[in-house]
Amino acid sequence: MSSMPTNSDLRAQKLISSFVRAGYGLIDPPVVQPAEPFLDLSGEDIRRRMFLTSDPHGRELCLRPDLTIPVSREYLASPAAGKAMSYCYLGTVFRHREGLAAEFVQAGIESFARTDKAAADAEMLALGLEATTLYGLANPEIRIGDVGLFSAFVAALDLPPPWKRRLVKDFNRKWSLAHDLDQLVMSGGHAPPEYQGVLAALAGSDPKAARHLVTDLLSIAGIEAVGGRSVAEIAERFLEQAGLGGGTRLPHEIRALIERFLAVRGEPDQAADELRTLTADARISLDPALDLLETRTGFLAARGVDVSRLQFATAFGRGFDYYTGFVFELHDPGVKGPLIAGGRYDGLLARLGAREAIPAVGFAASIEELAACGGQP
Repeated sequence: MSSMPTNSDLRAQKLISSFVRAGYGLIDPPVVQPAEPFLDLSGEDIRRRMFLTSDPHGRELCLRPDLTIPVSREYLASPAAGKAMSYCYLGTVFRHREGLAAEFVQAGIESFARTDKAAADAEMLALGLEATTLYGLANPEIRIGDVGLFSAFVAALDLPPPWKRRLVKDFNRKWSLAHDLDQLVMSGGHAPPEYQGVLAALAGSDPKAARHLVTDLLSIAGIEAVGGRSVAEIAERFLEQAGLGGGTRLPHEIRALIERFLAVRGEPDQAADELRTLTADARISLDPALDLLETRTGFLAARGVDVSRLQFATAFGRGFDYYTGFVFELHDPGVKGPLIAGGRYDGLLARLGAREAIPAVGFAASIEELAACGGQP
């Protein structure tokens, strides 16, 4: 645990104090972090926005570009790992942002191992709204979505597993997702001509044997890592390309169904009703994911949140690969970028080394953007 940064303004300190009173322990992970977790878990375009260096042994390091991964690593390294714990933080992060300062202060909270997911999700948004109120903004624009709902929808479609993984992976990259759909409809996937023979052979082979073959070939070639990816991850990506190049074409009716799903927006209960109609028409079931959406909305209403103000959209996601469920952003029309953003990332801790998946949810607030929204404390 650490003391609060001396350069934080009074409202930031009040904000952190309110988190501590709500049961979140104050934590301050090191500024210099290993780069690999960010490169592997935050999305492929994160490298160009990070400040990178290396240690004398050649290990790639970075200035922390956010605090979710550092706080998660601290939790996993602590005796509390695997137990329900909640943390808050206030500190500087570093990443290139178009038109904005590359060094800025974030406050936030992270909650681990809570099994009451709908209630925990609602608590995040409610605390985020309290933060905007502290900064004098009574009615921020509230955008919400659910990555898990899209994942459940794609899982129910009649598509090969590699394409299902690809669509879910690209959900947070709208251009990539549209490109995936075009590629499936037009060509069923393609690869550079020089790779097509190898990929075609791998596509029909035993997956485990093919993975061992590609991994062995990369090791023989002396390749240890590329762009933060291990040999095993590179092999997995190569085999995914083999599956994508297998000639599968997306029926137009399935693309129309995906586009209909992604067009749903409005108040959460209204959207849930529309999605139940869609799934009934398509003869697929999303009941657990839709039940979670409706239960979460109920918890938000119980916390005094005006759910009629919530702008839910099935197409809404965030630009980080690790989100797996509820996501949200709070905006002010006069400020560029979200004031507060976060969501659920249940798969992240296992990818950071936990023996099993640990439920996790949190958010980060940009102190500079909150201070710029024009309200008075």
